Amino acid sequence: MRSVTLAAADGTRLRGLLYPGPGLPADLGFVVGHGFTNHVRKPSVRRVLERLSSRAPVLAVDFRGHGRSGGRTTVGPAETLDIAAAVERLRTLGCNKVVTVGFSLGGSVVLRHAALSTPPDAVIAVSSPARWWVRDTPAMRRVHWLLEQPHGRWGARLLGVRLGAPWPDVPVSPIELVPRIPVPLLIVHGDEDHYFPVADAVALSEAGGGELWLEAGMRHAESATSPELVDRIAGWAADTVVSPDRGGR
Repeated sequence: MRSVTLAAADGTRLRGLLYPGPGLPADLGFVVGHGFTNHVRKPSVRRVLERLSSRAPVLAVDFRGHGRSGGRTTVGPAETLDIAAAVERLRTLGCNKVVTVGFSLGGSVVLRHAALSTPPDAVIAVSSPARWWVRDTPAMRRVHWLLEQPHGRWGARLLGVRLGAPWPDVPVSPIELVPRIPVPLLIVHGDEDHYFPVADAVALSEAGGGELWLEAGMRHAESATSPELVDRIAGWAADTVVSPDRGGR
């Protein structure tokens, strides 16, 4: 594992970690996008990265406004540039196929990237919202307090998050974007997710024609992702983009 520094297309400086895994160059590599308030050195995130890297090289960056990266978070839209920079770097390092994996906020970002930018070879969204302004759960009401209230924005700084200005225009929601994704899509969601209801995952899968895994007993994002689930995600990616009899939607 080694530290990396990237620059997004708008000049934002990004810091991250590269796990070479079995070695570079490689047939398959993963770019991972973390959840809101997380960063690549957080233990729950590191466990996922390390487990994935047992199968293939992994590159993960702190989203802008998080961890050691520069800038301020836009909570989705500009973070697409962060994923794009990581995908480009991993391809430059010799990964023939690149699969993006995003958790929570990162799930919505990888969906947006796959729909609006040069897509990866497949995309996996774990615990992603389908729509904006979800306030159905106490956890999401707390997130909106952080994003919308002056005291909440100060609280976000205590969590290590630097918030940008509120959205000048509401970006296209994930459920509107998934039909535009031209590569294989996997939606993973816990049936006990305490942020986003199962209905969000079902809606994303149905709108985008993606495969849906509803995980019994799973809660939300990286902290709820077991090693066994990471292994299955890695296996799906390898079967989908590397095996000669699969690929395409």
